[in-house]
Amino acid sequence: MRAFALTEFGSAPKIVDIDVPEPAEGEVRVRVHAASVNGFDLSVASGRVKDMMEHRFPVVLGKDFAGTVDAVGAAVSDYQVGDRVFGVVTKPYLGDGSFAEYVTVPTSVGLARLPDSIDFIEGAALGLAGTAALQAVDAAEVQAGQRVLVVGATGGVGNQVVQLAGNAGAQVIATAATDPERTLVSKLGAATTVDHTGDVLSAVQQEQPDGVDAIIHLAGDPTAVLDAVRPQGRFVSTMIQSPDQLPPTEATVTGIYANPDPATLQRAAGHRADGSCQVHVQATYSLDQAPEAFTAFAGGTLGKLVITIA
Repeated sequence: MRAFALTEFGSAPKIVDIDVPEPAEGEVRVRVHAASVNGFDLSVASGRVKDMMEHRFPVVLGKDFAGTVDAVGAAVSDYQVGDRVFGVVTKPYLGDGSFAEYVTVPTSVGLARLPDSIDFIEGAALGLAGTAALQAVDAAEVQAGQRVLVVGATGGVGNQVVQLAGNAGAQVIATAATDPERTLVSKLGAATTVDHTGDVLSAVQQEQPDGVDAIIHLAGDPTAVLDAVRPQGRFVSTMIQSPDQLPPTEATVTGIYANPDPATLQRAAGHRADGSCQVHVQATYSLDQAPEAFTAFAGGTLGKLVITIA
């Protein structure tokens, strides 16, 4: 099969031909129709996680995917060939990835059924973004009438957070610098915007001198905006692992590491299927154009970038 992979440390990822994987016990093999780009993929490609996770070369890049079940391993009874699925490749090592014609994934984590009303391109954009957004909004305990600052609102996770917080009745303040960015986040439900290329803290404090009720932080330096949350408010960040990484604060601090359990994936798909949340795909690329997708992602995105494979 064709795949976009790293063949060794220090090399640039490239299209390679490798064997079609066989599903192990408790796994299914998915014929990948589409896969989306995430920051983690660029980190793997650049070697930034070299000492953090085992690499089994060739390392096929890609986490998010959508496609159809092509084969089932032993002890799998809840999926069958032909099922439409989506999710996140979740294994304790790097090697199996979604930027390929096929990928094997466990059924216990990172896999859920894709409703017929959601196409594969949108499904491929839902896994990590939908999971991280739901878990961040849950941790922030967003309630109607609250003021919520979303930092990193223009990315895939941020798009979902803006909508989820708005649907909960919050007044959402979203970071956006350009007219297209402001238009997008406003369309998704942001009440106001602040320019993330300027002094976000000062801009928010000028409008909300008592502080916002919650900050959901998805990009940049978390310490730069920490003081914008009110005492006893909530600060939730996907950029930290522990509250100890931030200066002392009276706010409740929570770090988010997205866990794509089936229930959370199903929630994300449900929100898209019932129309309460939209998925904004900025651009699609072929598998051969994966390097261009990585370059585009590094330059900043409005929503998600998706690689179509079948």
